Amino acid sequence: MSGHLIYIVGASGAGKDSILSQCRSQLIELNTGIAHRYITRPASATGENHIALSTSEFGCRKNRQLFKFDWQANGFHYAIGCEVDAWLASGLNVIVNGSRGYLSRAQQLHRQLTVIYIDVDTDCLRERLLARGRESNAAIEQRLNRHQQLAKETVADAYRINNSGDLNSACDELLALIRNLGGSFASQL
Repeated sequence: MSGHLIYIVGASGAGKDSILSQCRSQLIELNTGIAHRYITRPASATGENHIALSTSEFGCRKNRQLFKFDWQANGFHYAIGCEVDAWLASGLNVIVNGSRGYLSRAQQLHRQLTVIYIDVDTDCLRERLLARGRESNAAIEQRLNRHQQLAKETVADAYRINNSGDLNSACDELLALIRNLGGSFASQL
């Protein structure tokens, strides 16, 4: 019996990490775990529970084929480790915090992929990016432009959760979606 891979996408600042963090304890009750991301960014730079790697460490792991998925965005390298294949093989459903720009490649590499798109309106996204204070105004505008472009390209059959408002509502939507997908997970095994 294999688990199912859930690929969550959305703009940086859409609240993916906040939603996953708030839902973490309830997800395990739904036989669902969250994959760590490997990122060439210091762990202290964000609230995300990621594994920080230097560029050379990242390259070494990539050359040894230790990543299931890897991509570049916003000046950093990101990856999901091959350990998720073992988790899936054990029957655990796995959530991956992925990239919209890498989505088509992820779908090629893992055919049975459920895509959840965390959406946020542009004004709300701008406010969140400004509030976190990690980027310059120019970098924020680049992120907003990328958000608008990739929002148009995101697959039509993705499940959508709008996180422009209350975080609890978005969390409830994610948990309900995963509960409802339980039957479709079982039918794909």
